[in-house]
Formats: sequence, structure tokens, C-alpha cells
Amino acid sequence: MKHPALPVSILLASCLLAGGWAHAQVAGSTTTSVTVTESTQLAMGWSVKKTLLGKTIYNDADQKIGQVIDLIISPERDVSYVIVGAGGFIGIGRHDVAIAIRQIRDHGGKLVMAGATKGTIESLPAFHYANDADLRTKFVADADRDISRARAHLLTLQQRRADASVEVKAALERDIEQWQRDLKNADETLNELKRASANRWHRFESSVAAATARLRKGMDAA
Repeated sequence: MKHPALPVSILLASCLLAGGWAHAQVAGSTTTSVTVTESTQLAMGWSVKKTLLGKTIYNDADQKIGQVIDLIISPERDVSYVIVGAGGFIGIGRHDVAIAIRQIRDHGGKLVMAGATKGTIESLPAFHYANDADLRTKFVADADRDISRARAHLLTLQQRRADASVEVKAALERDIEQWQRDLKNADETLNELKRASANRWHRFESSVAAATARLRKGMDAA
């Protein structure tokens, strides 16, 4: 079954959910008369290695421009980037870059990046994996930024309350109280993460992410 010009992210989703795509490797030889657990195991048997990793990427002139060597999964569990190696070998002259998944299309089982050349790939900044300390630093910086923005928004609400009518002031009071609770929660969870040792900070990552996401959602809706 072919999916011409579909984003690779869509192909991945369909493969993971249905075991599809022409060359997807699925554990087992039949899907008839299986239990729910067995069906889940079949779906989990889809092979990234045999369907994407190592595949050559071509341009629209059918020239080879690189090879897929890794996939990067965003925190939302979507495949956001493919890591493409151009030229050379691992550690010897090869230039690895991150390419947004939306730039690559599937044409009859062939991965195509329109308009690209080896030169354009090699001109992109080299991709390097972040270590855990780098990830923690960025995560904390992003959370601090969200909390600072939320504090500024709370200050704006408090200033508006001072000049508001009685009816508007009552509504602002409720909003302010909610923002204060949300900010306190975000502050407390982030401080827990900051106090955690380097190898324990991930235990607090999801709670901080949820607290700051609530702040961002409130600011977007304001």
C-alpha cells in the first residue's frame, strides 16, 4: 500500500497504530484470532530499524543526499526530526544534521527532500546530542521563563483591579487568586526539581511540565 507525498510523521503514526506501510516489519505472520495483548505485541513489533533507520534520502533529482541515522522524539511523543548523516563515516568526515520531519516526504517507499543537495545538508549546523546536564539546564530555564511571564501577567491583573468597577473587580479577584495558586504550585514543584540531585531531577520533570503548561495555557487564553 503506497502513501505518495505523505509526511513521514503520518506514515510513522499509521505504522505504529496499524502495522502498515509497504515494508514495515511486524513480529508474527498473522493477525487473525489473537488476543488484545497479542495484538499490542504485534503493533510494538514494528521495526524502525528496518523501515527508516539507515534509509537513504534523495532529492527531487533522484540524487542521494544523506542517510537517516536516528529519529528525535519530541516531549509530545511525536517524531519531530530525523538525524541525517551526509558524507564520510561515523566520526570520520560525516556531517550529522537535524532535519524537520515535515521537510521529508515518502514517494513510493523512497524518502525525498525536495530541493536539497549534499552541499545544502553539509552547510547546516552539525547536530550534537545533548547530555543530561544540558537537558536539565534548558528545562529549568524554560520553566523559569514561563513562571516569570506568569508573574508579569499577575501583576497586570492586580494593576487592572485597582481601577476596575465593582463588578469587574470581583471577577479579577477570582482570576488573581487562581493565578496565585498556580504560580505557587509551579514555584514549589520547580524548587523541588532544583534541589534534587543530578540523577533524580527527572522524578520531578512531569509535575513541573504540567504546572508550567497550565500557566502557558492561562496566558494564551487571556
